[in-house]
Amino acid sequence: MILDRQDSIYAATKLMEYFKDFGRIDDYFRARKIERVKDIPAGLPGMSIEDDLFQDYDMHPEDMNFQVVEIPNKVYDTLLEKTASFSPDENPGKTLKLVVKETTTNTIVGFIRYGSPLINSKPRNDFLGGVPDLDIFNKRAIMGFHIVAAQPFGYNGLGGKLLAAICNSHAVRRMLNEKYDTEFCLFETTSLYGNIKGSSMYDGMRPFLRYKGDTQSKFLLTLGEEIYFEMRDWFTEKNGGEDLIHKGASSRKLKMQTKMVGVIKASLKVHDAKAHEMFSKEIAKAGDVTTQKRFYMGEYGYANAKDVLLGKTETLVKGDNFDRFELDGIFKWWKKKATNRYNKLVAENKVRKELEVWNQDTMNKIDIIR
Repeated sequence: MILDRQDSIYAATKLMEYFKDFGRIDDYFRARKIERVKDIPAGLPGMSIEDDLFQDYDMHPEDMNFQVVEIPNKVYDTLLEKTASFSPDENPGKTLKLVVKETTTNTIVGFIRYGSPLINSKPRNDFLGGVPDLDIFNKRAIMGFHIVAAQPFGYNGLGGKLLAAICNSHAVRRMLNEKYDTEFCLFETTSLYGNIKGSSMYDGMRPFLRYKGDTQSKFLLTLGEEIYFEMRDWFTEKNGGEDLIHKGASSRKLKMQTKMVGVIKASLKVHDAKAHEMFSKEIAKAGDVTTQKRFYMGEYGYANAKDVLLGKTETLVKGDNFDRFELDGIFKWWKKKATNRYNKLVAENKVRKELEVWNQDTMNKIDIIR
């Protein structure tokens, strides 16, 4: 498909105008979040779904107890949208959505969603000694896509570390095993903001998680909802009513956007070399906004997870610290760290006591990179 010159310039300008305001990844996250929550009204006291979120900020970590449960997808998605600073998207493949509840208050302290691992990852390949057999690897490995603490529980009590440790628990691993009829032995995840920050909430989490290096991903940010659908429909019209990407394609939005950029480049190359050069430079610049992400792995306390992932054996061997990955051991580990954190905030009068959720009243007030 080749657009005429006028249409090429129009489409190129639309995309360049969209990406020009994003100097950092958090600029992009905030813009997308504002777009997605601007029409969500603030809840009334005592009558809001937000009341399901933990709000007992005087409760000491030592007095907290937790359970991991599933809730209806619609409730999960709505509460996560209002809590997370990023805009959550679905991914093809495996999935399991869970919430962690504090049992005394029966309120949610955080959200977890598992999914199929990334197809390729340099830190993982370095760990395994090369690209693994994906049929074997995908049967045994799972990735954390949402690890989001309700705020300010996350700030006051290291809620992110609690959730990340629970991701690596035997209790949740057994849930995954039962759902997918396999034995998982590897959990992996990445930091949300990459090398914008010098640290991550996943640091200091041994033996549950270990830092394995930085990813080398560089990609164009995903278009926001409004401009994506506008340009998708525009391209469909220009393509004689036929979609650029067939409806059953996996990762369809990403492939659609990539195709749009490719069509614009090819068309500009035919009609206007200078405009082609400008557009190519601006798209490359937009790709620079994405950052390398810190990559973390956990092996659930198994001693030979690497050999299993490489297909050298199918039999998992428990390591010396295997039992520490039960929920009781995880809660004990977290309470020690959370107590030190909470006591320090109390002593410095820095405990936060206002629920942070995204809506039309708060969308310019929340600190995205907490």
